[in-house]
Amino acid sequence: MELPAVNLKAILLVHWMLTTWGSIVFSGPYAWANFTILALGVWAVAQRDSIDAMSMFLGGLVATIFLDIIHISVFYPREYLTDTGRFGAGMAILSLILKPFSCCFAYHMYRERGGELQLHVGFLGPSPERSAYQTIDSPDAPNNSFAGPESKGQAAHGY
Repeated sequence: MELPAVNLKAILLVHWMLTTWGSIVFSGPYAWANFTILALGVWAVAQRDSIDAMSMFLGGLVATIFLDIIHISVFYPREYLTDTGRFGAGMAILSLILKPFSCCFAYHMYRERGGELQLHVGFLGPSPERSAYQTIDSPDAPNNSFAGPESKGQAAHGY
């Protein structure tokens, strides 16, 4: 299934508006986390070929999904909620609902820039790369890269 072409600037604009309105009710850590991720998004827009900028933005979006769930559930005002407060809370919740879709679009842009999802789960099985590992019963002598020229079979030079 082909994802529709969505501009990163449009994603940033929508999340910036929703975060600004959500900050009416949820200030402090909510605003800091979301505006920091939006700054990473601006970096991803400024450097169109950077895989790092896009991966940081994508990782930040995923992190703020969990942070927003915790922040909204803990700090949601239970009593005396004004119309402005309900509006701000609604916009924060709408931003949270839209973030998984933004993550899908950001991941698609990350793949377009040449990024790959690399998961290394070495603790689940043997690692295919064993370049620096040497068994105890190995017949080869260890390669001592810090040895002087005498131990490598070269003549020592007096300087």
